[in-house]
Amino acid sequence: MQQLSQGHNNTLHKAQSVVFFDGVCNLCNSAVNFLLDADRNRRLSFAPLQGSTYQQLLAKHRYLPRSRETFVFYHQGRFFTESTAALHVAMCLGGWWRLCAPLLLIPRWARDPLYRFVARRRYAWFGKRTSCRIPDPEIQERFLI
Repeated sequence: MQQLSQGHNNTLHKAQSVVFFDGVCNLCNSAVNFLLDADRNRRLSFAPLQGSTYQQLLAKHRYLPRSRETFVFYHQGRFFTESTAALHVAMCLGGWWRLCAPLLLIPRWARDPLYRFVARRRYAWFGKRTSCRIPDPEIQERFLI
């Protein structure tokens, strides 16, 4: 696993796409498993919101969410959250997933309430782990701490 350096974004650079997810959420971990399989071009990296990489980003970028009720997607130098993050991740997968792009034309105020509804209930519906996932050795290089 990699860790963001104390210096200027050695690991997290403009060409990299990183999905920051709630490491103890079963729904989030299932989504990561899906993305690992669907990302045939290996464009995506992953890091738990509870990890040191995200904690370093929080110190540097005060506007990033501190709540774990969303995930954060870093892509080409920009951060996305909630439904916008989900749509950008889908488009990053390429292929038919690019058909999600027109959904970005729907205003966030119309998209995000459904996202928040599920996010607030995800532990009750899908459960929670006692600790963050530990990646298998064959996918470990795609995870940041």
